[in-house]
Amino acid sequence: MRTLTIEPLTKEAFAPFGDVIETDGSDHFMINNGSTMRFHKLATVETATPEDKAIISIFRADAQDMPLTVCMLERHPLGSQAFIPLLGNPFLIVVAPIGDEPVSGLVRAFVTNGRQGINYHRGVWHHPVLTIEKRDDFLVVDRSGTGNNCDEHFFKEDQRLILAPHQ
Repeated sequence: MRTLTIEPLTKEAFAPFGDVIETDGSDHFMINNGSTMRFHKLATVETATPEDKAIISIFRADAQDMPLTVCMLERHPLGSQAFIPLLGNPFLIVVAPIGDEPVSGLVRAFVTNGRQGINYHRGVWHHPVLTIEKRDDFLVVDRSGTGNNCDEHFFKEDQRLILAPHQ
């Protein structure tokens, strides 16, 4: 099994998988008579059909035991999915490029700085939310509509990956 190296999350490194939602280095302008800085269009909500709706939810996640064996990844073919940390805690991200199924050798792992959110593009393979804290809350923006919007892929035993504890 290959052990994933956890990389710091940057806009450039994450671009093949989606958007990093952060204020650092992002375009902005003043609104509300100069009292508010608006960081505009940090990510785009993707939906597959005009009938789909963008929805906002809160996910409360519990930490997984580390080291974690990455046995599966999922994707959402009909819409993007954004995770914004509500409590300011870093979290882990495991992703693979868009394709019919994830390729074990192309899987990457990232860690946020606690002020960054992410928006997975439609069809990007990813692990379900991975909190570092015992329990954490995330604001989630994704799609609601008809059709199956969650495909799961389970790796064969020799394709599984190890995610070591984050230092």
